[in-house]
Amino acid sequence: MNLKDTRYRIQDTGYNPPPSPLGKGGIKGGLSCIIISFLVFSLFIFHFSLLTCEAKIYIDITSPAIKKLPIAIPEFSGTEGKQIADLIRDDLEFTGFFLSIDRAAYIEKSGDAFNPKNWTAIGAEAVVKGTVSGEQNLTAIVSLYDTSEGREVLRKQYKGTKVSIRRLGHSIASDIYQHITGEKGIFGTRVAFVAEDEGKKGLYLMDWDGAGIKRLGIKGDFVLRPHWSLDGRRLVYSSERGGQWGIYLLDFTKMSEKKVFASRGLNITGNFSPDGEEIVFSSSQDETYGIYNLRLSDSKLTRITTARWIEISPVVSPDGKLVAFVSDRGGTPQIYIMSRNGYDARRITFEGSYNTSPSWSPDNKKIVFVGRVSGKQQIFIISPDGSALTRLTDKWNNEDPSFSPDGRFIIFSSVRNGGSGIYTMRANGESQKKITPPWLRAFGPRWSPN
Repeated sequence: MNLKDTRYRIQDTGYNPPPSPLGKGGIKGGLSCIIISFLVFSLFIFHFSLLTCEAKIYIDITSPAIKKLPIAIPEFSGTEGKQIADLIRDDLEFTGFFLSIDRAAYIEKSGDAFNPKNWTAIGAEAVVKGTVSGEQNLTAIVSLYDTSEGREVLRKQYKGTKVSIRRLGHSIASDIYQHITGEKGIFGTRVAFVAEDEGKKGLYLMDWDGAGIKRLGIKGDFVLRPHWSLDGRRLVYSSERGGQWGIYLLDFTKMSEKKVFASRGLNITGNFSPDGEEIVFSSSQDETYGIYNLRLSDSKLTRITTARWIEISPVVSPDGKLVAFVSDRGGTPQIYIMSRNGYDARRITFEGSYNTSPSWSPDNKKIVFVGRVSGKQQIFIISPDGSALTRLTDKWNNEDPSFSPDGRFIIFSSVRNGGSGIYTMRANGESQKKITPPWLRAFGPRWSPN
């Protein structure tokens, strides 16, 4: 069977290796380690295309009737070969589009010459093989095979360091995923979130799968969920320090934190505009909660809603044209949409008496939000025109939802089994899985855009 004509169904799996928190050192020390980590990824993971055939293996992930692609990923030969192969397998399985065949069934090893009969006999339709050499500086040569056509369809060489081995594995998985599906993977993305940190709230980063947890060294009496800029280089968040709520900007490229706005009352940040030049936020500085737009270049502040109602949680749509927000103008907190200048507001939620925390999908076609049901916070998804309302969770308290950069997954916080942690699920609510360790009380996650 030619893989080009095959359709595959989604499934989910998890990967949660032990975290590695940063040591002490405050914001400078923490950020220095984070920046070094980013530079290691940028400078020491290279990949070179040795062979790329016209894509004939692919999964139509938009099809409503798809099944998983049986794939075999034997341990790579050489240095750290098993760890890299395991990372690739876990990444691909997480998407739900791949079924990894048990290695106990393999007839052929990575170092052996490829024989398609050895793989079709166990049901594999794609095979990933590789060799890894080096000690601290690693070189991996990886091949993707189509068993039905009996040929190599992708071969690349990757260079990285042992310190950045997880990034190396994620990079290989991303190339395989893109070659097979035609879409970019999420394996190199990160999650920013808030956690309890020595009696205060602090900002953290981790890989998309919950591994590599790093403390940024930024604390406050309260810190609320961060939001990424579209280029992934900055975070904006609210924090209470010394009895005053301020809005802060963390710039990874400059290794600096800057307070961009503060006033009396509560100041709760929304997100960046797509160009990164402005942010929206809610503030009670004028005695009532209103929504404001702040231009970062000159600190120009513009109120974009009236003072008649409580209006909070603004988020700009990915195309920059609309703002979703929460207002009680109808008597109870509900989700509304308006233009960027505050005009043409319209309500989109009509079920339930308490709906909050909207967040856009990357393609502008969906909004995920939190609604109260029988005293518990649950996660829902809805179209911007108010149609296709779907409930995604039904147990415990679930909050802080946001989409993955490909829009296929949602990350959120939940209080389950006596603790608060961060979870992922498919955008249809299936395969809910905790990705933070049990010892860490974590919440307010936001998926990076890249």
